[in-house]
Amino acid sequence: MLLAIDIGNSHTVIGLFDGAVLRHHWRIQTDRRATADEIAATLHGLFTAAGLRHEDITGVAVASVVPQLLASWRTHAATLVDNPLLVEPGTPTGMAVLTDNPGEVGADRVVNGVAAFHKHRQALVIVDFGTAITFDCISAKGAYLGGAIAPGAGIAIEALGERTAKLPRVDISVPPEKAIGTNTVAAIRSGILYGYGGMVEGITARLRREFHPDDPLVIATGGMAGLIVPYAPSITAIEPHLTLEGLRLIHQRNT
Repeated sequence: MLLAIDIGNSHTVIGLFDGAVLRHHWRIQTDRRATADEIAATLHGLFTAAGLRHEDITGVAVASVVPQLLASWRTHAATLVDNPLLVEPGTPTGMAVLTDNPGEVGADRVVNGVAAFHKHRQALVIVDFGTAITFDCISAKGAYLGGAIAPGAGIAIEALGERTAKLPRVDISVPPEKAIGTNTVAAIRSGILYGYGGMVEGITARLRREFHPDDPLVIATGGMAGLIVPYAPSITAIEPHLTLEGLRLIHQRNT
């Protein structure tokens, strides 16, 4: 069984694959100060609750956008298997990265591209709704071209609460009834959800024009995708476990 770990800025997503089947998955908060021992304790709790044994793990694959956590995860992964895979610049992924500086591209962005192209086999724009919203462009030949990065909706909500005197933090999981909010909470929900939906539509439309003559498929992933995708009709599907699947494919390639 393969243990796949996607370490994001706000959350860490952990998946356990039995062959190609994702049997279990968990989502926990990312603690940038976590030691290898604390990581071990967290995984032990998750496995115990699910009735799993660490002895069943035969492979580990890790992608991280939090550099200070890599050492802790590397240390713990080495206690589980002999050759854990950490996706870093230079790791063979099977995907050419055609940016100015391939080493600066986040591991999760390349991993998402590997999984998405493996499934769809066509030009793609992948919108990942995390702490940041990333737009990743994959060519019809399966090369990573680049993309765009914008602050995520969570950052915007926090900024409104921290940088304004009267605006509250708002739960945007409740959709606005209409664009014209008739109270402060409704107005913030409208601004965030319609606003971010409009941003996604504007950026994806511009990116798609630069793909000519190809017409890329637009798909979404990430923890906040379900909240914003209803306001972005260009997105055709949400694929919540895209990064975990990409880690499985890259691990398979490297073993």
